[in-house]
Amino acid sequence: MLENRQGQNIPATTFRTRRNHEWCDVTTDELFRGKTVIVFSLPGAFTPTCSSTHVPRYNQLTPVFKKHGVDDVICISVNDAFVMNEWQKEQNADNITFMPDGNGDFSRGMGMLVPKNELGFGERSWRYSMLVRDAIIEKMFIEPNKPGDPFEVSDADTMLAHIAPNAARPLDVSIFTRQGCEYCVRAKGMLNDADIQYEELILNRDYTEASLRAVSGRSTVPQVFINGVHIGGSEALEQYLTEYQAA
Repeated sequence: MLENRQGQNIPATTFRTRRNHEWCDVTTDELFRGKTVIVFSLPGAFTPTCSSTHVPRYNQLTPVFKKHGVDDVICISVNDAFVMNEWQKEQNADNITFMPDGNGDFSRGMGMLVPKNELGFGERSWRYSMLVRDAIIEKMFIEPNKPGDPFEVSDADTMLAHIAPNAARPLDVSIFTRQGCEYCVRAKGMLNDADIQYEELILNRDYTEASLRAVSGRSTVPQVFINGVHIGGSEALEQYLTEYQAA
């Protein structure tokens, strides 16, 4: 039975981490005392749900969490420091602190260490998230105890709804560009001025002209997409931002 430990202190643990090619011990006191911290724990680095959804969305929403009083967002997994450091690089998840629970001490202390022998994983953390204030667990979202790897309540949006239910979610923005394009520079400048994060896709590095035509029906750049909607080029983006900021 997975125990909800709301109201309890987090288990005292020392994490063995690697920083600048040196071993560095980090205690739970350093991570949690006098701070408001979100923790999300998951079964393993580089695994499908963890890499495609769990980590990316927490990384995207961390600036929003921090605007609402959160000091840090920590990802914990029963993996060693080398694996966790490489996973953070692969995910480009610089907004999050990755903590390796290599021996499972923290997960065991949380009562969340479970056998994953059928997958060849040994013992791993159950998937959950929690809000911790000054080392005391205020709220836990524990995935239901059923077969497989459920992912229903420990996601970043559920946590944000608990902390700040009326907070605006960041826009999902992609911009197709090419090097040397002055209109692309203008479009990126407008997004930067509006403090809107975006993902840039560069011609012949990340996509081909055929792909651009396939998704936008156009062959010119920039082409901007926001929340799944094709906005268009720099002039269309300027109009969109004018209406968005006036709303």
